[in-house]
Amino acid sequence: MKGKHPKGNVEMAEQEVTDEIFTISNIITFIRLCMVPLFLVLLIGGANITATVVFAVAACTDFLDGQIARRTNTVSKLGRLLDPAVDRLLMIFGVLGLLLVGRLPLWIVILVVVRDLYLLVGGAVLIKHWKVRVPVIFTGKLATTFLFVGFALLLLNAPIVPGVGWCSFDWLPGFNGAPCSVGIWFVYAGLLLCIFTTIYYTVCGVFGIKRSKEELAAGKADA
Repeated sequence: MKGKHPKGNVEMAEQEVTDEIFTISNIITFIRLCMVPLFLVLLIGGANITATVVFAVAACTDFLDGQIARRTNTVSKLGRLLDPAVDRLLMIFGVLGLLLVGRLPLWIVILVVVRDLYLLVGGAVLIKHWKVRVPVIFTGKLATTFLFVGFALLLLNAPIVPGVGWCSFDWLPGFNGAPCSVGIWFVYAGLLLCIFTTIYYTVCGVFGIKRSKEELAAGKADA
């Protein structure tokens, strides 16, 4: 059964799912998971183009596993946990890789890693302890898309555009006068959307916990 809190787009994570492991969607997710460390190994090894291709394929197939699971009625408990985890890992490995090759400042890496770990752990706690699932909104998908596109362009280090020259800080590529990949602007756009969606997900999670407590109290009262 599924319920929604009137003040937030929060679903109670009690809808019927399968316990199957080897579904088509889960196999796709497993393949995407294997591509995450492969991308980092290729990048560190200097194979920038190959690493970019692997990263792009892993990012572009994000929608496949979920769509296949829903259309074939094979939504699984494992898939619900693994799919968002792979997305978060791909994001984290992406920024770490760009940091290692010197194309992304440390503060962006810290912001992305902390945010994604927060969503990953927070989502797991909500589901495990409160049976609450906060669905991904379109803005969240858009933020991820901007970041992935930006990462891919930064990996290729092209196309190069001049900085706007608003400051002289090395940790603000694009805003200083140094030439940089146009991908940094996609990253900035993605970060702004990430901040908005993180606040939204947090508020929905709080409302979801409140609703779960209310239903638990009502159940005890009925009993």
